Amino acid sequence: MFARTVVTLAAVVASLGDAVAQDYPNRPITLVVPYAAGGGNDVMARIVGEKMSKTLGQQVVIDNRAGAGGALATRQVAKAPPDGYTLVIGGTGSLAVNPTLLPNVGYDVRKDFASVGMIGSSAMIVVVHPAVQAKTIPELIALAKKESGKFVYASSGAGSGIHLGAELFAHMAGVKLVHVPYKGTGPALTDLLGGHVSMFFSSLPPAIALVKEGKVRALAVTGAKRVDVFPDIPTVAETLPGFEAVLRYGIVAPAGTPRPIVDKLNAALRQALAEPDTIERMARDGTEASPGSPEEYAAVIDREERKWSEVVKRAGLAAAQ
Repeated sequence: MFARTVVTLAAVVASLGDAVAQDYPNRPITLVVPYAAGGGNDVMARIVGEKMSKTLGQQVVIDNRAGAGGALATRQVAKAPPDGYTLVIGGTGSLAVNPTLLPNVGYDVRKDFASVGMIGSSAMIVVVHPAVQAKTIPELIALAKKESGKFVYASSGAGSGIHLGAELFAHMAGVKLVHVPYKGTGPALTDLLGGHVSMFFSSLPPAIALVKEGKVRALAVTGAKRVDVFPDIPTVAETLPGFEAVLRYGIVAPAGTPRPIVDKLNAALRQALAEPDTIERMARDGTEASPGSPEEYAAVIDREERKWSEVVKRAGLAAAQ
């Protein structure tokens, strides 16, 4: 009797979930970007958000909420109603770095979110102001050693993937750099162009035009292999074997979001990533589309958090919890 009751209840819950999904969405969906406009997270959100809007029949509104290296808005979404109407871009900084870097970050990446799916991955690009007397990574390392404790680099925020990519570089190169955090990639690039900082590990999308126009000098990319958009630019690993710092983008919802809604969002995301013009736009920005299931993205989040938590601890950046 008890077993039949449990089965019946499960069937009712599943039926209710299906009914909710059939009516979903009936109003606009907010896709939060936990950084300022102009960075890689923002670019990815706008590319897939536009396509998902058409598939879902409701507008996906991009909402930039910068602060605390992506932690502020990510925490807000973790506490939002789990109804599928508030989502957040999950990035390397907010999901893989912040839980170890920041005290009382306010969310658990494995318990507080339901993975929707991965968008893609992108290497960063090491760019310097044209006045910097370094044209290669070996020259940059030599210069940073010469100006030990004075060589200033920007990041898109304390705890961002960009921040930790630079910290990993400093650790492996044996140099001491001065960190100046900004509220996003856009402001950081603005100050790099103005000569207020010397170096920036930029996400690729906002840096490509600046590199091609000669406004900044690119020294290397941070992935395991060279990128198609800049085939002549070497990898950092060609100087520092084993170095890899790749930004990964995805979408997560608050934990408890009904699975039928997650599946509907995942299907819309995968359809967006399968369209030729999406693939072309992302490739143009140096990003490789990575469609997959919610479970596959959850595994990526778990793996990345383990990797970058070790980097944070090894660099002596872990905050007291």
